[in-house]
Amino acid sequence: MLKMMTFQGLPGQQPMPGALDFPGAPQKLPSTSEAESEASMSEASSEDLVPPLEAEVAPDRDEDEAVKKKKKKSKGLANVFSVFTKGRKKKGQPSSADTEGESESQAQLAGRLPTVEELKADLEQGRLEAAGPLLELERRLQAGAGRAPRARRSWCGARARWRRCTRCCATRCSLCAAAGAGAERLRQAWRCWRPQEREDRAARPGIGAGRHAFPGAGCSCGGGRGAGREERLGRPPPAGAEGRTEAERLFLHMGRTMKEDLEAVAARLKPLFPAEFGVVAAYAESYHKHFAAQLAAVAQFELCERDTYMLLVWVQNLYPNDVINSPKLAGELQGVRLGSLLPAKQIRLLEATFLSSEVTSVKELMARALELESQRWAQDVAPQRLDGHCHSELAIDIIQIISQGQAKAESITLELGTQIKHMLLVELAAVLRSYQRAFEDFLECCRQLRNYRANVMANINNCLSFRTYMEQKWQTPQDLLSPLLSPLNELKSRGFDALLQNLFADLKPLFKRFTRTRWAAPVQTLEEIISVVGERLPEFSELHDCFREELMEAVHLHLVKEYIIRLSKRRLVLKTAEQQQQLAGHILANAQLIQHFCTQIGSPAAWLHHALPTLAEIIRLQDPSAIKIEVATYATWYPDFSKGHLSAILAIKGNLSNSEVKGIRSILDIDTGAQAPSKSLFSLIKVG
Repeated sequence: MLKMMTFQGLPGQQPMPGALDFPGAPQKLPSTSEAESEASMSEASSEDLVPPLEAEVAPDRDEDEAVKKKKKKSKGLANVFSVFTKGRKKKGQPSSADTEGESESQAQLAGRLPTVEELKADLEQGRLEAAGPLLELERRLQAGAGRAPRARRSWCGARARWRRCTRCCATRCSLCAAAGAGAERLRQAWRCWRPQEREDRAARPGIGAGRHAFPGAGCSCGGGRGAGREERLGRPPPAGAEGRTEAERLFLHMGRTMKEDLEAVAARLKPLFPAEFGVVAAYAESYHKHFAAQLAAVAQFELCERDTYMLLVWVQNLYPNDVINSPKLAGELQGVRLGSLLPAKQIRLLEATFLSSEVTSVKELMARALELESQRWAQDVAPQRLDGHCHSELAIDIIQIISQGQAKAESITLELGTQIKHMLLVELAAVLRSYQRAFEDFLECCRQLRNYRANVMANINNCLSFRTYMEQKWQTPQDLLSPLLSPLNELKSRGFDALLQNLFADLKPLFKRFTRTRWAAPVQTLEEIISVVGERLPEFSELHDCFREELMEAVHLHLVKEYIIRLSKRRLVLKTAEQQQQLAGHILANAQLIQHFCTQIGSPAAWLHHALPTLAEIIRLQDPSAIKIEVATYATWYPDFSKGHLSAILAIKGNLSNSEVKGIRSILDIDTGAQAPSKSLFSLIKVG
């Protein structure tokens, strides 16, 4: 069927490409193993710190080495992490005896400041506690005491490297702690780093204790917060489910990683830091900045329709709702203004591109659906049967196309869904007009096909699906509903005409008997007419019940209309009251027979019940004043009852004078306030 053929390529037929199908519990962040730490330090040397005080180097050489050190990447962080490894004996790690000796050595040095070589040895052995004397050294250097300029530079360099290493040690351990391991390591690094941070704030009062002082905020050493973020978000996305584009996999990977990381930070890392550091918010801002940069880079390219849609879904819906405002993060990030991932102007341009391409796609798909269905009619393919009714997939196909187009827009924002709804209504009205024209061509050209009547009923049944969808699902206002229902009403009417054409043709010679026999045996003639109609009713059983009732109303209308036409032929003139009363009795009996039969077959046309009995009463009455009252009442029921129709009925009463006829006719000149008829009867009857 069409829906199987046309919707496979739509994003809606696959799992939502950007849906955050995050696992129930956050995945652990990968921690840095000790083996990796050792490997990362294999190329490091003591020269990563500063040259010893005793080394005599020319000033120009000092400057050259300083330039080289700025270009050189820090490779010695892994050995810093070895201090946090408990209960393991590694290659190069001092024995317990060595440790005792070193502790004793440190005790002996407690009364003086360490040399650069001693600091290097402490750093290489992971003794971060040795950072304490640096604070005293810093105070003395700032006071200008005890060191030559070159020595001051050397000690300041050692102090700076020590601070960077302890700071980055703290931030790298943050990732380990967030993953559920290394919390004690983080506490040790934090104890070394925090006094230094207090000294910085004391020396520079403008720096507060907010989250900008969070370890790693400005750290460029490997393993810092920024590096860890870029490493995780920058990993190639997994292959994932088939059918996703590269951009979709990228969005899904970054969104899932950010959400899992932030949830882990909130659950495991936040308790290890003071509240003033705003750990979760700091990480969120860092991740947000990286995510926004990635999407901005993607948006610079000429995107396909699917990637444009996915970019908008992430920026406008999934990121703010499923990531930032997810149950575990909404409270943590309350008050944090991360902003949008893309500028508002760029979002508007992307939305305009999406709307244009989506409306074009919907229009093309609906036209293709109608073309395929029209081909089935012309090829005499029998329609499906569903619950005993002739069924066509066309309405379902078009409704699905329209619904998916609107659902895609609403998955971005509800406002965008409202915008596309009005655009899709215009396209739906256009395709319904095309549907009406195609159906009329089928009615004219394919009458001899074996499945002609079945396909006519299938298309009439389609109108119910369309009408229900527009009235209930979209709740379309009446002023917008009329252009949509008008083609459907015309299609249904033309379909009824096609189905009833043969029946009405068979009834025509039977109605003519009323004239030839001058109404001598009207009851027998009408019974024969009703018998023919009853025999043909099974032909319409495959219509939906509501349309079958409408069709029976059309039969009811036809019987009443044809009966009135025969009365209005001006070939029957009765000059005596007895003859007029006898005819009125026949008309009344026929009216009751028609009403009873049509009610039994399901006609809801109660509005036709007064049509024949009132005409019989006009023919029976002899007093012109009484006739005027009856005509006035009749005109309120059937506002399309004209003077011409009245004259044709009064012509039967051969005993009325011209003045009496003229007086009765004048009643119709009075405005009774009746509204225009919603359904026509006498406007279908030509007299003259």
